[in-house]
Amino acid sequence: MQDTDPTPAVSQAPVLAAWLRLVLTPGVGPVTANALLDRFKTPKSIFSASHAALRKHASDAQARALLAPVDGALQAAIDAALAWQSEPGNHLLRRGDATYPALLRTLRDAPPLLYAKGRTDLLPGAALAIVGSRNATVQGRATASAFAEALSGAGISIVSGLALGIDAAAHEGGLRGPGSTIAVVGTGADRIYPRRNRDLAHRIASDGCVLSEYPLGTPPLAENFPKRNRLISGMSCGVLVVEAAAKSGSLITAEVANDQGRDVFAIPGSIHSLLSAGCHKLIQSGARLIASPGELLVALSRAPLVRAALPAPAPAESDELARLLETLGQGPLHGDTLAELTTMHPGNLSAQLVALELAGKVERLPGGLFQRVNR
Repeated sequence: MQDTDPTPAVSQAPVLAAWLRLVLTPGVGPVTANALLDRFKTPKSIFSASHAALRKHASDAQARALLAPVDGALQAAIDAALAWQSEPGNHLLRRGDATYPALLRTLRDAPPLLYAKGRTDLLPGAALAIVGSRNATVQGRATASAFAEALSGAGISIVSGLALGIDAAAHEGGLRGPGSTIAVVGTGADRIYPRRNRDLAHRIASDGCVLSEYPLGTPPLAENFPKRNRLISGMSCGVLVVEAAAKSGSLITAEVANDQGRDVFAIPGSIHSLLSAGCHKLIQSGARLIASPGELLVALSRAPLVRAALPAPAPAESDELARLLETLGQGPLHGDTLAELTTMHPGNLSAQLVALELAGKVERLPGGLFQRVNR
């Protein structure tokens, strides 16, 4: 699927230049580029193929564009991208690279090349998308942040789109845990939108990862954001919707997630709230109603990537685990009460409860209650 070369990174420039030429060729989208890569294996082989050979996998116009000499504008874009990726923290990821998002590469329209800024070690692991309204309520932002922190505490990266409201709150919560957060943007990776999230974007680029399929310098064009949403859901094991109006763009992400075979979850709200209408609509259509981070972790735990990310229960002699089990032995307790009594970090508490639940040592009851199982 990609060129391989064990020589030092500096010699990879011609290889990356060929990949950039492929994805930057006008009129050649991800579906066509992937079909060509599946057939010819490398961009270099694509550009060496005949027009007739290319026509078996591309239109006449696309074949002509691929075989046309590289003009000044295309060469300038290639040079700019190579210079950008040579800077600390910047990366160009090919679809076959080890750090390319594991779930995303399975999609027919996966970007052959991604621009990444920050921690690419987060990308192959377990991830959950959290999306919702830009005009979120205070409670909605707090909920998104708390869920994100708990999931990140369990080692799951939080994916969102860097928008105001729920997206920003989810990123903030993700940054507070080891799973951190991934911002998939609808601009070039060298642009920040919206400007109000400038400081957050810089923190994500340092402690998380900013990801884009769009060429450097791409402005915030309206048509790019719906396309971007397929990446948010495509690289995630599931999508959690927190506060969404009946015609929210978050419902588009949920619909795409369904088409991709991803799980969709929604947090319910008041029947009088316009920002709960979209979540209720999703639940009526089959999305799973979620009331706590632990419940969500259990629902996600069947996914191999998530199961690998979850910590095993602490050793039997662990004071922390002993305190948790002793507290649970007093009778059914709510998760919030457990956090107060054990003084455990919410993310670690959620992860340990899930691990204990999967081991059959703890039972989850309705209303967010937990009790110890004595066998």
